[in-house]
Amino acid sequence: MGDGPRRLVLWRHGRTAWNEGGRFQGQLDPPLDDTGLVQARDAAPMLASLRPAVLVSSDLVRARDTAAALAALVDVPVQDCAALREMDLGEWQGLTRREARERFPEEYAEWQVGKDVRRGGGENYSEVGRRAADALLAALSGVPPGGTLVAVSHGGTIRSAIGTLLDLEVVLWWRLGPLGNARWSVLVENRRGWQLEEHNAGGRPERVTSGDDAR
Repeated sequence: MGDGPRRLVLWRHGRTAWNEGGRFQGQLDPPLDDTGLVQARDAAPMLASLRPAVLVSSDLVRARDTAAALAALVDVPVQDCAALREMDLGEWQGLTRREARERFPEEYAEWQVGKDVRRGGGENYSEVGRRAADALLAALSGVPPGGTLVAVSHGGTIRSAIGTLLDLEVVLWWRLGPLGNARWSVLVENRRGWQLEEHNAGGRPERVTSGDDAR
């Protein structure tokens, strides 16, 4: 691994039926669908080539099953981490975008214009970014110089963690495009902090829809 900078790979879970149906998942726990399982298996060899020193995952089943596809190819166990769960969306969880707009019109309107609102009485982006970033930094303590940490998480949590680690103001996080299912972002550590090296990697560019993406 040498003495180079450490690398942090943030990998979003594969597709679920709720992703396909446009429902906000939050911390509810739908599993990967058949497409999601294939996505995880297809992406795993590319990430295995990075020879991760540590592999951590949200403890929700869609993330754990994605991580398992990589763990099957590398001699590294998966460490469950509840702090890498998706944002708690409270009463928005399980709703479609239309249903959320109809039931929570004020919250929906605030979210659309970029306010860091607690949707459905759950968490806001700042809180999610802090808990996820803290968990990632703790996991990095087990990664040697030049080594790689792969963390399997969720779209909203990954965007929030990136924004926190890059010291971006929360009102600017929407500029980080949402990750597609089974796509990843790469951050590299240097003397001045963390640098975003890749974003939404793992396939050809495409339009991504996500419950974390205001429109």
